[in-house]
Formats: sequence, structure tokens, C-alpha cells
Amino acid sequence: MNPLKKIFDKSEPHFTGDGKYKKFAPLFDATKTFFFLPSPRTKVFPFIRDHLDLKRYMSFVLIALVPALLFGIYNTGFQTGIARGETLGMGKSFLIGGGLVLPIIIVSYGVGFFWEILFAVVRRHKISEGFLVTGILFPLTLPATIPLWQVALGISFGVVIGKEVFGGTGRNVLNPALTARAFIFFSYPVTMSGNIWVAAKDTVDGISGATALSITGIEGESITTALKTAGFSLSDLFLGFVPGSIGETSALCCLAGALFLIVTRIANFRIILGGIAGLVVTAILFYLIPGGQESWSNAGPLYHLCAGGFLFGICFMATDPVSAPGTHPGRWIFGFLIGFLTVTIRVVNPAFVEGTMLTILFMNVFAPMLDHLVIKYKTSKRIPNV
Repeated sequence: MNPLKKIFDKSEPHFTGDGKYKKFAPLFDATKTFFFLPSPRTKVFPFIRDHLDLKRYMSFVLIALVPALLFGIYNTGFQTGIARGETLGMGKSFLIGGGLVLPIIIVSYGVGFFWEILFAVVRRHKISEGFLVTGILFPLTLPATIPLWQVALGISFGVVIGKEVFGGTGRNVLNPALTARAFIFFSYPVTMSGNIWVAAKDTVDGISGATALSITGIEGESITTALKTAGFSLSDLFLGFVPGSIGETSALCCLAGALFLIVTRIANFRIILGGIAGLVVTAILFYLIPGGQESWSNAGPLYHLCAGGFLFGICFMATDPVSAPGTHPGRWIFGFLIGFLTVTIRVVNPAFVEGTMLTILFMNVFAPMLDHLVIKYKTSKRIPNV
């Protein structure tokens, strides 16, 4: 017998039934399932056989996020080198980037799991593996130089107010990671918006670098020209070698993760394709409207697609099965409206060019209504019983 499993089996009676540590049963169960597959099995008919449980589901999402995470660490170090006026190699970029990114992730998981365990113990239910994804999604939406106390505050708000007050995983209306980011964005806008601060240790506390979405052309100059002049070529935006939030800069990494989620059927492709279609159609419509060439209305669909956090949001946030619609037509409409509203906000409100975060949260609120309307429409088409 596995020695570790033997220890867990011997300790289990103290945490179950009338054991003296029964209050901490959720913590014991979470620790055990961290090392082993969930043990309960169906013992009576009917038997349901499925290879996918919540733990494996979240594990697949974590695997899909690996490219964005690794590139985010590298790009953080790479941008730090640019801020210092240096050209850093891959190893040093990863080393510097890891020193900035890993503490954010550690704080996010540490504080988030504190609240998860506290609510599980008080409510006497199992600790959900859902936070494994929330705990990494939230840091990837942040700039690398955000103060750690703000990370702790944000993830606390996201877990407690965005999820636990609704009853926990599976009952939340809004995406918890985006709820946490929205709280930090509106509470500390200087930290989160405008210019992204790229840390430059041993020189100064930070050097400001404008993001692609904050670029606007001067009068008579097209936005695409202004972007290229500022160093934001379409290829750089697609690959991700630009300042920005940790995991959102690389469109390539986001698409790679989305492809993995679609192939494994973890994410619904209708939301992703619907979102991309909504963004492309809306960007083309604004592009065809004469005038305003120095604004994002003249950028074209490819720049809208690659700049900012749209792809990260539509691939990893909007596809959350809890806060997204459950009907196929509802998913198409949900994704399309996210793309439509993202471009509209970028064009109409220059003071808030990155609208993906609030767009997804806004559509989360309307997801149940979309399902209701779809079901109501389908039932209205049925032949009435005679």
C-alpha cells in the first residue's frame, strides 16, 4: 500500500463522523484529493461513468493557461530590460520576470484559499477546486508591479463578494477573477489603467510604458501609423512583445490555450467564435465610417483582435460555464455581444479603451435572461398538445 495513502486512511476517522477534528473535514478532504483522485464511487444502480470531474476540469484549464503564464513571466523580464535600456537574454528575462510575477500568484492563492477554507469550514462543505483557476486567472489580468496588498484585497473581494455570498462555486453570477480585477481597477485606477508600470530594479522604482490601447494618432495621422511609430506593430501585438498585464499581451498564447480547451471540450467554441465574430464585424463597421482616422475606429479588426485583453477574456473568462449561458443559441449571442461591446467601448469612450473586463461582467448578468429567451422561443414553436 502507498505509505502516504496509509497515513490519510489512518487519519480519516478523526475528520469524519464524530471525530474530534470533524470541523476541519473540508481541509482534510481537499488535502487528500490534492494527492489522490476522488475516492467516492457509485455503489448502486444506475452507474454513471464519466472521466471528467471538477478537479480534472480545472486541471485542463490550468494546462491551457501555461503558455500565457510562461510568456507573461518572460515578457515581464523582457520589458524590464527595455525599461532599463538593456537587452536581456531569455534566462535573465525569466529570472527577473519570475521574481515579479510569482509573488503575485503566491499571494493570490494564499489569500484566496484562506477564504475558501474558512467558508468551507463554517458551512461544512467540501473545498471546491474551482479556485485553482480563479487563483491564477486573477494575477494574469494584473500589471506585474501591482502592490501585493492590492492583490490580497482584490482576490478577497472576488472570492467573498463575487462568489461566496452567492453560495460558492457553481452559484456565482459573475466571474470571480474579473470581479476581483474590476474592484482593483475602480479602487486603484492609477495602478491598473493608463500606463503600465514596468519594474526596473536597481535603477528606479518603475518606468512608465504606454500600452497599445492608450495610443492615439495625432490629427491627420492614422491610428495604425501611430501604433507602428510607438513600436506596436501587428506582429508584436500578436506575439505579445508589448507592455501590458501579465497574461494578456500574447494573442498567440491565448489562441493556443483556446484551441486546447476546444479540442478537449472544456470550453464551448460558440462563445469564442461568437466573440471574435462580434469584434470583427463591429470593427469593420466602424472602419467603414468616414472620419476619425486617428482613433481606434480606424484601427481595423486585426488590431482590435490582438491589442488589449480581448482574446484572453473571451477564451478564459467568458467561457466560464457557471456565469455563461447554457443554451447553444444563447452562447452565440453572448459571445457576439461581448465582441460588439468591446469595440464600441474602445471607439466611443477613449478614456476607457479596454472594455473587455466590464463587457464580460455585463454579459454575465444577462446570461440567465439569454437562456430564458432562447428556451421561451423554442417552446413557443412546439406543436401544442391536442
